[in-house]
Amino acid sequence: MAQAIKRKQEVVVISGAHKGKRGKVLSVKKNERVLIEGVNLITKYERKTQENPEGGSVERESSIHYSNVMSAEKFDAKQKK
Repeated sequence: MAQAIKRKQEVVVISGAHKGKRGKVLSVKKNERVLIEGVNLITKYERKTQENPEGGSVERESSIHYSNVMSAEKFDAKQKK
């Protein structure tokens, strides 16, 4: 039975450019994508505003398809075998 991926759960990326990285799930999107803390970082450029008078670049997490991640508990259990 497949286990659902939920917020605040620790997961491991099992395929793609960020394979092997682990982090906590920040959010689960409707279209089968998840945001993981510290994984798949992209650079966004923000314009100057009153809250951010400097503007500049900010690194943010980008979403990954949920099929490319696995629960850390399940991953560790498989590694022990």
